[in-house]
Amino acid sequence: MEGGDEKVGKKDSLVVGLDIGTTKICTVVGEISGGQVNIMGLGTSPSKGLRKGVVVNIESTVHSIKKAVEEAELMAGYHLTSVYAGIAGGHIKGINSHGVIAVKNREIGPNDVKRVIDAASAIAMPMDREVIHIIPQEFIVDDQDGIKDPVGMSGMRLEGRVHIVTGAITSAQNIIKCVNKAGLDVDDIVLEQLGSSEAVLTPEEKDLGVAIIDIGGGTTDLVIFSNGAIKHTSVFSLAGSHITNDISMGLRTPAEEAEKIKIKYGCALVSLVRKDETIEVPSVGGRKPRVLSRQTLAEIVEPRVEEILTLVHNEVVRTGFANLLASGIVLTGGSAILEGAPELAEQIFNLPVRRGSPVGIAGLVDLVASPMYATGVGLVLYGSRNKGRSRFKVGEGNIFSKVTHRMREWIGEFF
Repeated sequence: MEGGDEKVGKKDSLVVGLDIGTTKICTVVGEISGGQVNIMGLGTSPSKGLRKGVVVNIESTVHSIKKAVEEAELMAGYHLTSVYAGIAGGHIKGINSHGVIAVKNREIGPNDVKRVIDAASAIAMPMDREVIHIIPQEFIVDDQDGIKDPVGMSGMRLEGRVHIVTGAITSAQNIIKCVNKAGLDVDDIVLEQLGSSEAVLTPEEKDLGVAIIDIGGGTTDLVIFSNGAIKHTSVFSLAGSHITNDISMGLRTPAEEAEKIKIKYGCALVSLVRKDETIEVPSVGGRKPRVLSRQTLAEIVEPRVEEILTLVHNEVVRTGFANLLASGIVLTGGSAILEGAPELAEQIFNLPVRRGSPVGIAGLVDLVASPMYATGVGLVLYGSRNKGRSRFKVGEGNIFSKVTHRMREWIGEFF
């Protein structure tokens, strides 16, 4: 432990989520006490080394991670040593798979569950891809489906359905490398939208059927839940930074100013803006700022947000899960804060839509009560549920054989 003034005591109960995003890096520190997660600290830093959710500059990313972690350490009063890191990017792919084993008319044990999940996970995998998550959906014992945990039941044949999330090995390795260079171990790599769903969804929504759309800076992430299990995941390389870019080009203003204008005045639905509202737009090259109608801004923002949501809608329809979303849609991520985004999503999906902010936490709740912190808080909640099941360091042989070995031990993860 470095530094004599840092608290030591309750270090084992700390869980740290590191959301490595395209526009910001966010560190959330949580402490588990009495089964409750208390938020202890938050650190954010502008992200400079990522593009579309993937690391493109190691040094810049390491610098941003260090800044976010230091800020969180100061607030929490603890020295942080390991994190649950989020992964996103267009390289992420989710597939559903199915496996069958014979159990010869005896009681099903935990070993049989492992065997059936191994059978379901035995899929052909290109050399450059690796499994990130194996998430059990349901089990079927002798044609009786919808079973969450078959241990203790009797049967002749056990089937398992799983959702397998894969990603590019190099992208995952670069995230681990950045975190290690920032002086931290990686407890686990977690799909970002899995984190978001931990933080903003209720168990009832997952049972009824819900889609969570996390619109971040560089990627838009989708997860579909039904009957309490994940049915589909996908990532789109179109998100908030494209909206900022459109504003920058359309209003002829620098990207940094465009980002501020988007946050302060942006609206995703022209019909919500009054005709007499105006905004001041800074110009480039030392020219005077201009005063424009806020409707002009909304006319730039609306088509792009509509494009993002339509892309996701088409994916939902393509997967055939559109009829399962009885709870509707939950919008989260930084771009979900845009005024008019839920209303526009309701028009496109023809379903009820709500904004998702983190729930189910205690401590400094007001600090993280925004959709932009959903992933960071979700990584903490995920870590608190899976604590002690996994730990790996880069120096210990092939990191990915360790990750895969660890996944096989996770079978209880989603029950």
